[in-house]
Amino acid sequence: MVVTGATGFVGSAVLRRLAERGRGDQGVAVRAVSRTQTPAGLSGARRVGADLADTASLRGVCDGADVLLSLASYVGPDAERCTAVNAEGTAALMAEARRAAVGRIIHLSTCAVYGPGPHRGQDVGELTPAPVSAASGSRLVGEGAVLDAGGLVLRAGLVLGRGDRWAVPALVDAFRRVPAGWDGGAGRASFVDVDDLARLIVALALTGGDEADAPGVLHAHHPEPVRNRDLMDALAEHRVLPARPDADWSWRRCLDALAATPGWVSERQFTLLAADHWYRADAAWERAGIAPGPGPLSRLDRAARWYRERGGVTPG
Repeated sequence: MVVTGATGFVGSAVLRRLAERGRGDQGVAVRAVSRTQTPAGLSGARRVGADLADTASLRGVCDGADVLLSLASYVGPDAERCTAVNAEGTAALMAEARRAAVGRIIHLSTCAVYGPGPHRGQDVGELTPAPVSAASGSRLVGEGAVLDAGGLVLRAGLVLGRGDRWAVPALVDAFRRVPAGWDGGAGRASFVDVDDLARLIVALALTGGDEADAPGVLHAHHPEPVRNRDLMDALAEHRVLPARPDADWSWRRCLDALAATPGWVSERQFTLLAADHWYRADAAWERAGIAPGPGPLSRLDRAARWYRERGGVTPG
């Protein structure tokens, strides 16, 4: 099995999950592909240095592999790098997978490809992607290369857990600037704990059955959306946020306060976190043959210290 993005947030969790399987009689030979340091936490993995932005470095990374987990991406503001990594790099990786005749390809993408909401419970076929950022637009282009190669695309919602440098740090930054209930806190969004996402990816990678290698697109997060007020209260309980004040501000007042106070979260990002952006996700869990578990809020205790130490620091 080849795992790209092996030192990343999700990739590291996938390696941990594979290591757990390796303690029994179901060990998997893993080629961990990263552009930086040797991945930690997976005994027996063979590290391969490669960078999606350097397509020549990808030559041969898939040779002899039966499964490719394509988990590398760039989500920063550099539009040229977005194209180089998420679009051109993914296409080059898929070309290598096809040349090596890899039997199963699973690629991690994002529900951000759908663009502005509100989105309320739609499945994949009920929405037309309309990305508004270079990151999500280039990831949508990369999806096309995966589908052309016969792969499975997983569009994930917001991923929580130790290593999260975006979702909860953004909530912390936004709450500092908008210290009130956000339009009643009723907005719902799709979230998944990183270890549950890793569990889903590994199950899809190793499961059998007639549909195991079928290409297409699935949503990959917990099937139950998380209400904003419940998430904020849970973060306050773990001392990541102060207790939510009794004051409740209208949506317009929230946006005005956000704009008036310096910070790194944009109005678009605030809307993704605070308004309705949730998507049906039963199919991926059914196909993997596993239960989604109790949901991401029940896992927050494991990442609380990480979030307290990081605060609302700008992603980097």
